Order: sequence, then structure tokens, then C-alpha cells
Amino acid sequence: MTETTYTNLRQSLASVLDRVANDHEVVIVRRKGEKRVAMVPADELASLMETAHLFRSPRNAQRLLTALRRATAGKGRPESLDKFRLEMGLGRRR
Repeated sequence: MTETTYTNLRQSLASVLDRVANDHEVVIVRRKGEKRVAMVPADELASLMETAHLFRSPRNAQRLLTALRRATAGKGRPESLDKFRLEMGLGRRR
């Protein structure tokens, strides 16, 4: 993560955007008298928003954390994508 000023950002906008997009670097922009702003790659923002949505429900968060612990302990078992879709109420893919 790096920080820059609004003035410096204006002078090197293209290269800063390239670093954010290509190197997945987070850039914090300091603005005189204003709140700071973060620039993050759009795909990372989408991922963070999806994760926040999935963890919003305490029950779902517990389910996901239990599954993660089981998987990292090597106790998970592979299942078909079709079975997963049915369990999640998504039906079969056509």
C-alpha cells in the first residue's frame, strides 16, 4: 500500500492507475482538508464486497468458517458441482 497526494496523483494518474490495476497495489490519496480516498483494483473490491455479503449473516459466516477449517484440516471430501448446485438451490446447469 502506498500513499500519494491529490496533486501528485493528478500529475501521474496513468501510471498510478496502471500500478493499481496491474500490480494490485492499493493507493491512498490524501486530499487537503478532506478525507483520504483508497484506490483498489475493481476485481478486488468486488471480491471484498462479496465476502462482506456472505459474512453478513452470522449463521452463514459460521457455516463458511466451519467449512474452511474442515478443508484446511484435510477433512473435506470432493463433491460434484451438480450436487453442490442442488444443495444451494441453484438447480442443474443447462
